Amino acid sequence: MAGRYYAQFADGMVTGEKYTGENVVEIVPVAANAAYVRAHLDFFNGHQCDIAGIATSRGATLVYRDLETPLPGEPACVLTVSHAGSSLKLDDGNRGCSTYCGARGSLTNMSVPFASRRPIRYMPRLKASEQYRRAMTEWRTGKPAS
Repeated sequence: MAGRYYAQFADGMVTGEKYTGENVVEIVPVAANAAYVRAHLDFFNGHQCDIAGIATSRGATLVYRDLETPLPGEPACVLTVSHAGSSLKLDDGNRGCSTYCGARGSLTNMSVPFASRRPIRYMPRLKASEQYRRAMTEWRTGKPAS
């Protein structure tokens, strides 16, 4: 599954303004059984989902488990990433990852065309990013990065 998945689509604002939305998922192996996963998804009215972390493999599925429950009393964020038919599917099942999204965004049953997968050609920049460094620190220490 390693690579960059990308889709553009017509999107808009409640004012009637139109713009091009983008969904991007990056998957970078970091160990035999783990990969860095970052997802940026656009939704209507400028809302977005942004999440990044190290997911472990469970068969053919990658599973990211947030080290912290984003809000007290809310379910933990568990995001699965899998190849389902012609799509790369992302799913947080219980909507536990909703704090990573704006009001109109969701990580529940989202997909990007699997055929859009390309090699990541900007690996040094990706590995220098705050999201990647934070994810690696959390994965190595088993503690949330502050």
